[in-house]
Amino acid sequence: MRAVLCEQHGPPEALAVRDVPVPEPRPGEVLIRARAAAVNFPDCLIIQGKYQFQPPLPFVPGAEVAGEIAALGEGVEGLRVGMRVIGLAGHGCFAERVALPASAIVPIGEAMDHEEAAAFLLTYGTSHHALRQRARLQEGETLLVLGASGGVGLAAVELGKAMGAKVIAAASSDERLALCRDRGADEAVNYAQADLKQAIRELTGGRGADVIYDPVGDRFAEPAFRSIAWNGRYLVVGFAGGEIPRLPLNLPLLKGAAVIGVFWGAFTVREPETHRANIEELMRWHRDGRIRPHISRRFPLAEAGAAIRWVMDRRAQGKIVLTIG
Repeated sequence: MRAVLCEQHGPPEALAVRDVPVPEPRPGEVLIRARAAAVNFPDCLIIQGKYQFQPPLPFVPGAEVAGEIAALGEGVEGLRVGMRVIGLAGHGCFAERVALPASAIVPIGEAMDHEEAAAFLLTYGTSHHALRQRARLQEGETLLVLGASGGVGLAAVELGKAMGAKVIAAASSDERLALCRDRGADEAVNYAQADLKQAIRELTGGRGADVIYDPVGDRFAEPAFRSIAWNGRYLVVGFAGGEIPRLPLNLPLLKGAAVIGVFWGAFTVREPETHRANIEELMRWHRDGRIRPHISRRFPLAEAGAAIRWVMDRRAQGKIVLTIG
């Protein structure tokens, strides 16, 4: 089978597509015949040796895959060969066959095609957990989403609307903001041109945003926090902007606001029952047409390096998907 290999840490252009043996599912695992895989920002970090969890070299990158179950390992129950599924992992998904623990598998119905499925779980799972459990977003509150046209950002826009919030999307171009409006954003701020703090104050009548969803960090974090409402919740989701911000701690004090970390991967392990309930709600909302992944570009598996470069250069809107097989 073909697989994308990271043989040494470096840029995506150094990735190689190799013929490797088909993995055998061990006890408790399933083997997936891959049809599509999604590219996510952590893939950009892991191939450079910059992620918080690093597999030994060589390794196959990729955290999300969709396809059909090709084989079951010993002891697997509740799944069957031929079942259409999504699989999640820290790495290993950019391949024609992927062996994963049965606990990392989510069955999908016929309403979701493989490309949508591959692009679904990580972004919507992260954003749903952030807004539901961490921020406790309430109907009628104002949600500000930074990096709103990216994968997790666009999911947060859709989920904020599904939860009854007023959503303000912030992104770096009018084209990106048009996509956010198409996905339900009530207001939009081009933070490449406007003063972010002042724009949020004007859009909220001086009150500020109740919840701020930040997967970007860098230079936007402090002006965004300065626009937060009293008792606001600031969600630290990631640092796609590059620099980890250093927030003056007098700001949470003055606003009576909370800075809240979002670590979806750890949450799924530590609170599996709540995670399952979240997934059930997300799948129901997809069936009802309330949420739907936006796939802005597709690449074949052999061009995985180019797909990761597309994400690294911040050219992606929504999700980028690899087609397989």
